[in-house]
Amino acid sequence: MNLNKKQIQYVKGLAHSLKPVVLIGNNGLTEAVVAEIDFALNHHELIKVKINTEDRDTKALVVEAICRETNAIKIQVIGKTLVIYRQSEEKKIRIPKF
Repeated sequence: MNLNKKQIQYVKGLAHSLKPVVLIGNNGLTEAVVAEIDFALNHHELIKVKINTEDRDTKALVVEAICRETNAIKIQVIGKTLVIYRQSEEKKIRIPKF
């Protein structure tokens, strides 16, 4: 699923009030963390992930790996917080067609 700019703006607005549901610590991106992100996406569709690293390159690699492994769409990255979206079978979030 691809989102256009208007749809991404809409989803960003929905994500604004969310708190991070997954925290990636010193161990980095493990299989257990990916499984937890996958579970959270199935349950919520739109989540925030806190990535605890100072290195921009490392953070970029982690973001890319998360999106690839979970088939999620990167909505935005602000500081250490990643916002991702993946539509579930129940389609809990209705994204308008702009």
